[in-house]
Amino acid sequence: MARHLAGEIDHARELYERALAIEPDDANVMFRLGVLDMQCGAYDAALDWLDRALTRAPDNVRYHFVRGHVFAAAQRFTDAIDAYRRALALEADSADVLFALAAALQSVADYPAAIDAYTAVLAVDPAYADAFNNLGNCHRQQGNTDAAEAAYRRAIALHPGDANALTNLGTLVQAVGRVDEALGLLEAAVHAAPDSPCGLVNLGVALHQRGDFVQSAALLTRAIELDSALPEAEYNLGNALHALGRRREALIHYQRAIEQAPAHADAHNNLGIVHQEWGSLHDASQAFNAAIRLRPDFVAALNNLATVMRTFGSMDEAEAHLRDALAVDPRHSATHNNLGNVLKDQGRLEDGIDCYRQALACDPCNVVAHSNLTYALTFQTEHFEPLLDECRRWSARHEAPLRDTHQPHLNDATPSRRLRVGYVSPDFRNHCQTLFTLPLLSHHDREHFEIFCYASITRPDDLTQRVASHADVWRIVSELNDEQLAQMIRDDRIDILIDLTMHMSNGRPLLFARKPAPVQIAWLAYPGTTGIGAIDYRLTDPWLDPVGTDSQYTERSIRLPDSFWCYDPLTDTPEVNALPALSKGYPTFGCLNNPCKLGDASLKLWGEAMREVGDARLMLMAPDGTARARLLERLGQHGIGDERVSFTSYRPRAEYLRTYQQIDVGLDTFPYNGHTTSLDSYWMGVPVVTRVAGTVVGRAGLSQSANLGLRELAADSDAQFVETAVQLARDLPRLSDMRKSLRARLAASPLMNGARFAVHVEAAYREVWRHWCDQARRIASRPTHGPGTERACEEMT
Repeated sequence: MARHLAGEIDHARELYERALAIEPDDANVMFRLGVLDMQCGAYDAALDWLDRALTRAPDNVRYHFVRGHVFAAAQRFTDAIDAYRRALALEADSADVLFALAAALQSVADYPAAIDAYTAVLAVDPAYADAFNNLGNCHRQQGNTDAAEAAYRRAIALHPGDANALTNLGTLVQAVGRVDEALGLLEAAVHAAPDSPCGLVNLGVALHQRGDFVQSAALLTRAIELDSALPEAEYNLGNALHALGRRREALIHYQRAIEQAPAHADAHNNLGIVHQEWGSLHDASQAFNAAIRLRPDFVAALNNLATVMRTFGSMDEAEAHLRDALAVDPRHSATHNNLGNVLKDQGRLEDGIDCYRQALACDPCNVVAHSNLTYALTFQTEHFEPLLDECRRWSARHEAPLRDTHQPHLNDATPSRRLRVGYVSPDFRNHCQTLFTLPLLSHHDREHFEIFCYASITRPDDLTQRVASHADVWRIVSELNDEQLAQMIRDDRIDILIDLTMHMSNGRPLLFARKPAPVQIAWLAYPGTTGIGAIDYRLTDPWLDPVGTDSQYTERSIRLPDSFWCYDPLTDTPEVNALPALSKGYPTFGCLNNPCKLGDASLKLWGEAMREVGDARLMLMAPDGTARARLLERLGQHGIGDERVSFTSYRPRAEYLRTYQQIDVGLDTFPYNGHTTSLDSYWMGVPVVTRVAGTVVGRAGLSQSANLGLRELAADSDAQFVETAVQLARDLPRLSDMRKSLRARLAASPLMNGARFAVHVEAAYREVWRHWCDQARRIASRPTHGPGTERACEEMT
């Protein structure tokens, strides 16, 4: 076909050249030769012929018009505009010339002038549909969506099958959130032009926005089959596959988009997200850096890179990227939230809390920031009221709108039947939470309890497989939103649903706010309140919550007989070593808690203890950089000199446990005690001196030491804390004996008796289920009331 067309052009050229040889001044022949060269892409030659023609016929509108087309084809739009205006000076009411002028003005982004020109076209020819379509595009570029929509609709009214206008109107209404209407228009566009890759891509993007990822992927795949060099199709197909959890395929398509369009910053960013989810953090950081190089004000990429740097422990770099993002958009709520996380991890708790509050000021609906705020406050306050108040504010803002979505639970109200118990967590993996879930899950009575695990994990590992082996039903739900997961839980007919994460990282509090199960219980993440009215109960113990503390929580408290925790270190290595002080000649105090717990209340107590034990050293965990410098400065304010302090970084679990081999006496934090870290310390033979506080998280040390038969380690006053720590540090024989016996003591205690713990938890489950069954039967037995009869509404807890 191409050879045939080329042959025709060559034959025509030969004829025109013969004609020109006969009549050298024939302007029309010169014009024809110019047109042929334009068709061949020989724009300079074409302009030469057209200029020669115009020399002989300067008032020929057609010659000026085509000359403008040549300039436009050569991307010389300013010259094209001049040529079209010369034509219009000769024929002012030519709709085609006006249209060409408008298109050239549009190409140089002179949208006001282009609008005037398209308006002039339509004054001459009101049925010029393409002019309406392009006029809509210009209004859209100017931000006038109402005028753009009106213009697109006029184009469609003139030509209902105009795929371009349908596509443009569809993408316009999609951009303003009218997704269902957009889908109808984009589907009509594809019906009008089924082989248009552009139409398929736009419809695919709209379907993705609605959540129909399967159909989106199918359409985008078809677009690529029609045009293999379409980076937007590759990019959006990557997005659809990513949403479907098909990360390996998504990665391939992001890479193809980048190969075709190396400056595609969004593709680099999303490629980084896939690498990050896989745990390939080095590759992720390279991709995010590439996105930022291409678009220095790319707020999402700056946030993503900061998250990776935070994972690496490079807090200073993470903070710098987030402050760069805020310089671009000072009201970006997610950036304020992420900066709060970074500052909190550096021990700058007050600054972190301020960031969470700023995130909420920018976006009151930022549920993640609000959860982070409620959790951060637990590290700060010595009284329960501020925590309870903030949790109630969380509920009023985020839970209340969902209460109307609650549906009746039709579960079989038989108290003694086998119960379906569901556990929800993002941390069924190599995470400290697994130290506590495995002892319970591995000892559940599977004859009487059917165990479901809903895992919101992106990177399963060996521990994931161990957890999954103890579930009757294992579901990976990371790709489901809260509404979809709530429906799955309803479909699974779960009787009791357990929240293992609460307001901590990657928790799903809005799932529980939807009340997908008849009975909902909070356990494990921390023993405080969620503030969520749809969560009925919380597990605790008599030490964490002595009599008289129930008013501190929105949930009803269930006190397990022994302990809130049941611990499995998941390793018997490293071994407990001999007391370090015996070989070093001085005692070492230590605390390996997150720096966010290291408030002035803790440092004051430690400073007093170290003044009493003048040769003692202190080992802490903190990230490199300014976090350590700030902490040393604060320690100095409490009389602890730099030379007495050593640091360790965040490490994998085996290396972290080995750090305890350098510590003689653990010093607990206040007002938020250590939880997992204290049990790890006991496992490594290091006793922990704790200060009992006024909130539940400040009674963790009391609960653990009491269950170990070491109540004397829990101090009820500052003076007692200092005295206990000093006595231990000065009595090396006693300390050495404790070190030798603590691991065995912990293993023999209720804190590591999984079978006993499971019996207690299951007894609690059975009791709350009986209570629900009693309520369900009472409601079912109520008489039906006739018209006009008043009855009181009873709220079921």
